Amino acid sequence: MKHSVFSYSSCNALAEQLRAIGVDLSPADSIAVLGTPAAQSGITLPNRIAFQAMEGCDGEADGAPSDLTLRRYRRFGASGAGFVYVEATAVIKTGRANPRQLMLTPQTLPAFTALVNTIRQAAQEAGQSDPFIAVQLTHSGRYSKSPAGKPAPVVAWPDPERDPKGVTPTVITDEELAALPDRFVQAAKLAKQAGFNCVDIKCCHGYLLNELTGARLRPGPFGGSFENRIRLIDTITRRVGREADIAMMVRLNVHDEYPYPYGFGVAQHDFRVPDLTEPKQLVDRLISNGVALIDCTAGNPYYNPHVNRPFDKAGYVPPVSQVEQLFKHWQTVRELKAHNPNALYMASMMTWLRHLAPPFAAAAINAGWFDVAGWGRQSFAYPDFPKQLLNEGTMDPTKCCVCCSKCTDLMRTGNVTGCVVRDRYYTDLYRSIPPEQRPVATTNVREHV
Repeated sequence: MKHSVFSYSSCNALAEQLRAIGVDLSPADSIAVLGTPAAQSGITLPNRIAFQAMEGCDGEADGAPSDLTLRRYRRFGASGAGFVYVEATAVIKTGRANPRQLMLTPQTLPAFTALVNTIRQAAQEAGQSDPFIAVQLTHSGRYSKSPAGKPAPVVAWPDPERDPKGVTPTVITDEELAALPDRFVQAAKLAKQAGFNCVDIKCCHGYLLNELTGARLRPGPFGGSFENRIRLIDTITRRVGREADIAMMVRLNVHDEYPYPYGFGVAQHDFRVPDLTEPKQLVDRLISNGVALIDCTAGNPYYNPHVNRPFDKAGYVPPVSQVEQLFKHWQTVRELKAHNPNALYMASMMTWLRHLAPPFAAAAINAGWFDVAGWGRQSFAYPDFPKQLLNEGTMDPTKCCVCCSKCTDLMRTGNVTGCVVRDRYYTDLYRSIPPEQRPVATTNVREHV
């Protein structure tokens, strides 16, 4: 199927489309399951609606949350979501994706403690359940930036497709990789002190830990064989599980949808075809190390953004049907959960389905495909939808994210980011950018060329 914009008038219309592409999933008659708890190995979510990690790029220079950061998470706390996911937070200065990325250190610990308290207080004042709060720990790898916001890529191994033009990437040494687990463990211990329920170890979207899983061409102990390629994520999760006394999850690229030999979880003959042989082995290892929740995703936002955040309007037309892309992802999560059910599984990409997402997410949960439904951009556009959904059983279509990617466009111009369409603050910010400077960076992706 070719790409077409979201135009489904009803759940029945979407179900008919799914049958046409061979997906056996009908909308649930009731969304009640979304309001039920989900529990596994130290993780208990009061409901199955999750706000996934969405960077606002609005922290302070030292990595502490700013007033604008608190504004966003106050809304998330009051939303009614059972799971609130604090965005990518660097464990080392050279691994920050932008000069305003959050960073958890002993110096910023008081500000993170205040952030957690703000979320919980907002939930209490709104009469909502106390949410389960995780913080995502990361090293941005090839997408790292200097304090001035210039590219400063730190790569697992050079890649002619992804290496930035005009910048020579730094190949991270074995010694530097061997030292990183200490930084993740330190950050996890600080997260515990700050009051977080959980830490997420970010292994997705082409960032360092994810890139290493596909580093077949790298020599030495962190490249080549499967055991070497997962060495860092294995060591980090094992040590955090043993030393940090906090629940643990992983945001995992189930399949990179990036060409072999660089892509993880992809068929050698066609990188668009998932091959879950190695992802299943990795999930087994993660669960044995104490990981209780796998937040599943796919793709690379700098190479094929339509894979992990289906969209309608942006700088290019996706080369494939977004409904097929979305349900391909859900089915890979289904396969992983069937392989090893000893963790909670979160599926992504709900936002593109707008107000039709809840009945299909509920149906997938009832059918055992996954346990938790994750929304990303929808949290920017419509942060109070969980409360409305759980109280009234519906979402308001006029408040939903329209999948225009302008939130990402703001980020790519070096601005703070949020919903340009639904949030006046970011509408005004976007309008302040001269038209000739407004981003067209979403066209600079290579898969569709």
